[in-house]
Amino acid sequence: MAERKFFGTDGIRGLVGQAPITPDFVLKLGWAAGRVLSKQGTKKVIIGKDTRISGYMLESALEAGLAAAGLQAAFTGPMPTPAVAYLTRTFRAEAGIVISASHNPYYDNGIKFFSSEGTKLPDEIELAIEEELEKPLTCVESAMLGKAKRIADAAGRYIEFCKGTFPSELSLAGYKIVVDCAHGATYHIAPNVLKELGAEVITIGCEPNGTNINDKVGATDVAALQAKVLEEKAHFGFALDGDGDRVMMVDEEGNKVDGDQIAYIIARDALRRGELKGGVVGTLMTNLGMEVALKNLGIPFVRAKVGDRYVMEELVKQNWLIGAENSGHVIMLDKVTTGDGIVAGLQVMASIVGSKMSLKELCDGMTMYPQVLENVRFAGESNPLESDAVLSAQAAVEAKLGDSGRVLLRKSGTEPLIRVMVEGEDADLVKESALAIAQAVKDNC
Repeated sequence: MAERKFFGTDGIRGLVGQAPITPDFVLKLGWAAGRVLSKQGTKKVIIGKDTRISGYMLESALEAGLAAAGLQAAFTGPMPTPAVAYLTRTFRAEAGIVISASHNPYYDNGIKFFSSEGTKLPDEIELAIEEELEKPLTCVESAMLGKAKRIADAAGRYIEFCKGTFPSELSLAGYKIVVDCAHGATYHIAPNVLKELGAEVITIGCEPNGTNINDKVGATDVAALQAKVLEEKAHFGFALDGDGDRVMMVDEEGNKVDGDQIAYIIARDALRRGELKGGVVGTLMTNLGMEVALKNLGIPFVRAKVGDRYVMEELVKQNWLIGAENSGHVIMLDKVTTGDGIVAGLQVMASIVGSKMSLKELCDGMTMYPQVLENVRFAGESNPLESDAVLSAQAAVEAKLGDSGRVLLRKSGTEPLIRVMVEGEDADLVKESALAIAQAVKDNC
């Protein structure tokens, strides 16, 4: 298959104002996508965005491109990525488009696409869009131009959907929960979902201003959530990233609970209820502790490449339902078609309520191996991962760790970074090893 020029592991992403995240490119992207995606005849595309200031500009450019291709744009306003996937299905739209750079800072932005089924676009469709981008932009005749409108009740529809994934016989009454929305797209969704399920809700990260998304809040930085949970003596905390497809939690003692632990709790609860179908899909980054804990329960486990699209592909291949990345993408195919932070969190909360156990107690069955991730910024043309010095440093660490640890080096699919991950039983050795490999990478960038 041909190599993609613009699409990465999660759509097209970059610095606003620099190619490809410019108004002219995004206008043509809307046109190219419209030409490829207009297969069903509904001529409708759902467009959502997170709270970045650049979303206004890119939204207008996309709409113009789609209109030139003859497609209608239906705007949701700020809306979580999984909500756009859900609305795309319920409105029987040709596709859904999300303007978001997920967990990145406000000065980045990106474009993600969903199929009419609410799933990420397959590679062949992304390649077809890239082929259209090489052609000169044309415009359908005036009578065929697309129109635009706003979906007035988008938030209410999604709130009801989320609530519907929580068992009707259970309630969050009596629970004090701190919710951190990363000043992102869930700020008007997640607190209302939990309140309507009966919880006492304390919010942080719910005051977006266009430039504070993911800034020292949210799933990528839970320090503020940990402090608030302890201050409020809350039962637990719940953090989402800027576009709501990732979730992290914090237990009553302030300990972080990541995507691996969340998937483990969900799988174990499904097993307890006799509703587990198959096993769990993780990634190359999944903690060894999860693999061991699932094995102890007799639950099958396989690893996919890093990226929720690859987790999804493996789930479909295995015909399983539960997949996750430790970064907080959690997929439950019996409930959603993509990673959904709110819905994943609700399943953990259902386990807390149903078992009458605390979040910390639910995590106790899984011992996390020390894992250190070092990110090295990478801007050169050469590939440091092929350097003899880097390969030598990696081999030396693997020899020290033996069978009780792992090393993983990879390029990020969403940022110009080399990710160095080392995992093992000895925390000091793991940290020392990760720093040694990271230094070798830096020296060879």
